[in-house]
Amino acid sequence: MRIGLYPGTFDPVTLGHVDIIQRAMALVDRLVIGVAINRDKGPLFTLEERVAMVEAECAAITAKTGGEIVVHPFENLLIDCARDVGASIIIRGLRAVADFEYEFQMVGMNRSLDASIETVFMMADARRQAIASKLVKEIARLHGD
Repeated sequence: MRIGLYPGTFDPVTLGHVDIIQRAMALVDRLVIGVAINRDKGPLFTLEERVAMVEAECAAITAKTGGEIVVHPFENLLIDCARDVGASIIIRGLRAVADFEYEFQMVGMNRSLDASIETVFMMADARRQAIASKLVKEIARLHGD
């Protein structure tokens, strides 16, 4: 069974995240959505709220596809989370070149810790490239739609 891990803070989950989740389902038998506990980022939503949002979005996806999606909060290293859930693939979404710079460094670190776990980059759909959780939070804070 091929297990993939799609990690993020999902604060909040966006249509860009949902797009990556839907497309990642074609690559794996089971997709684990790793909801990161990152105390440095100061999330707007609690862990419980973020998990509930991701679970709600994933329920709609699995109802359509019949695929298996598991939501898994984690606070340890990403590579340790991948090992914990049995993932052989880490899935990362990229919106722009700026994302790649950070992700490139992360892949190097993760490969030095466990070369058996691959990272797969998925480009954001062109309609979703401008969507970032930070921007969504700002729009919501200012009562935009």
